[in-house]
Amino acid sequence: MSPYQKSEIPARYETLMVLHHLGRGEPFMMLPGDEDGYGTRWTLGGQQVQPAIAQFLMRHSFVRDAGLTEFGAHQLRLTPSGRSFHDKGRQWWDGLGFYDKLKVIVLG
Repeated sequence: MSPYQKSEIPARYETLMVLHHLGRGEPFMMLPGDEDGYGTRWTLGGQQVQPAIAQFLMRHSFVRDAGLTEFGAHQLRLTPSGRSFHDKGRQWWDGLGFYDKLKVIVLG
């Protein structure tokens, strides 16, 4: 997953899985929440995404806003740079051995 330092990518395995699901076209939503006492939340296929992962993807332009839903949620889509980052991440993952993969899953 270079050129990023491993410490810069939050929860590397989970980030890779979010990218994988985005690449399959699953709905990624940003739900603004300042008015209801909660912060902004992100969901992917109905499951909550860690804010650090969502913010990382947005900060590096790996996802873009594709418009609002009728309920006011922002739909986010994978960008070409996000697709490239996912492809590099898959190559990195496929190059790891069993114990290295286990370490990444457990320790981040």
